[in-house]
Amino acid sequence: MKKQQLVKVIEKAAAICKQSGGQLTAKRKKILELLLSSDVPLSAYEVADAHNKQSETSMPAMSVYRMLDFLASEQLVHKLSSTNKYIACSHIACEHSHEVPQFLICGKCQRVKEITIAKRIVDELATQVNNAGYQLATPQLELDCLCERCLSND
Repeated sequence: MKKQQLVKVIEKAAAICKQSGGQLTAKRKKILELLLSSDVPLSAYEVADAHNKQSETSMPAMSVYRMLDFLASEQLVHKLSSTNKYIACSHIACEHSHEVPQFLICGKCQRVKEITIAKRIVDELATQVNNAGYQLATPQLELDCLCERCLSND
């Protein structure tokens, strides 16, 4: 992500936090910047390691978990259940309301692309789940795929 884009996204993230009564502290901002700069999802330990390599002060993984939980509650990052890793939301700077996130996860290089899925499709899936005697815990979808780059390298 280019520096100018990063500044815009961070400003929008700070506004989102402020609007909900929270604050994008310097440490939370650094965690978000690390995720925005990463090509692949990162675990809390990977985020802590990346932070500690770039900073004079050490940050324990437990602190990173709390910050990631806050950022996820503000919908600035998403937790990928299938890998227990985090990715920055690709729609932070958008001005429109968002549909349900769907994640295309490359099984070869681990890159992730966030796309949205129409609410009507999620509603249909929820109906099918309910008809099977289950209740949908989360509408977030994570699909194991191969990205365009890995497909062209095969």
